[in-house]
Amino acid sequence: MTDRERLTKIEADQRKLADEADGVRRALRASYGALASELAVETLTERQFRELLAHAIRAGGIASIAALKALPSTA
Repeated sequence: MTDRERLTKIEADQRKLADEADGVRRALRASYGALASELAVETLTERQFRELLAHAIRAGGIASIAALKALPSTA
């Protein structure tokens, strides 16, 4: 196999993997979206919901959970 043929194959493999990653990403996001449909998000505005998720994702799951657990109980 020539270098040109190898490069063509590698580029095709990269496109295939990128397409597969996009499909898995969409499926995962749909799964998480379904989880959100089971939560009482109607108590938040759309902006608050987006901000909450964006900050939680930026901080990371473990750090976000720890910060939220440290909040005083509202009960």
